[in-house]
Amino acid sequence: MALVQGIAPATSAIRTPRSLLYSPHSASLIASLVSVSAPLENGRRVLVGRRFGRISEARVCRAMVQQAAQGAPATYAKEMERLSAKESLLLAFKDSGGFEALVTGKTTEMQSIDVNERITGLERLNPTPRPTTSPYLEGQWNLEWFGTGKPGSLAARIFPSALAHLSKVDVVIKDSYGKTTVNLKLLNSVESKIVLNSRLSVEGPLRLKEEYVEAVLESPKVVEESVPEQLKGAFGQAVSTAQQLPVPVKDAISSGLKIPLNGRFQRMLMISYLDEEILILRDTTGIPEVLSRLDVPPSTMAEPATEYES
Repeated sequence: MALVQGIAPATSAIRTPRSLLYSPHSASLIASLVSVSAPLENGRRVLVGRRFGRISEARVCRAMVQQAAQGAPATYAKEMERLSAKESLLLAFKDSGGFEALVTGKTTEMQSIDVNERITGLERLNPTPRPTTSPYLEGQWNLEWFGTGKPGSLAARIFPSALAHLSKVDVVIKDSYGKTTVNLKLLNSVESKIVLNSRLSVEGPLRLKEEYVEAVLESPKVVEESVPEQLKGAFGQAVSTAQQLPVPVKDAISSGLKIPLNGRFQRMLMISYLDEEILILRDTTGIPEVLSRLDVPPSTMAEPATEYES
């Protein structure tokens, strides 16, 4: 009871949120600082500090609580700003038509400017100071957005969407290796995959070097119901010819064509934003790539304490 009376005057003058005063962090901090109450000295009650091994006046406890009370709202406001910026970016993706509109060239210039503005706003609130070594980097990701100048954007301008377009791009990052699967659709009836295997090297807290090791062209799959009438005759002849191929050749085709690259192609990347759901990359041209997580993120216990870089 004496201990409570000693602490109460020290904290009564501070308007502190109840969640802060009764949080595990603040409770353990005060408990480790203060252990027992001592008699009055010079008309004032003093407290014995367990951690410092000397007599500490009640105002020390008050200063600690006041400092925590001032810091907590600022951190909370920063986190709310980050979550709002992320939600705003995801809504901008949806309003622009998403990945389908992007790869078919239907995204307008105003929509592209709006998305890029929101990307920049979210990057400013990056909560991961060292993303290249963060456990959040590993996992399965889906490409949501890429800027103008990327191969997919150029292909959308050259080839009509009815002829060929990207349908999906997935990326798996694990143990310093990357696997990018590009799903293509030709004539709206032929589905094909190109798999790029790469090696990732950490060049700094934000920088990665990606070296392409191998490309695999998987055998295409034809959706017969989607084959245009004018091509069904040629399609039937191609199927008949493929069935007459020798077994070793058919096995080689079914397993895909592997092309060794041996690191001849590489690029430098900067991770400008990373959390448990969103990954933003920029190459040397500054063009952004935004990916969203497909799998369950790793435990937050493995992530270092949150810091903000603005």
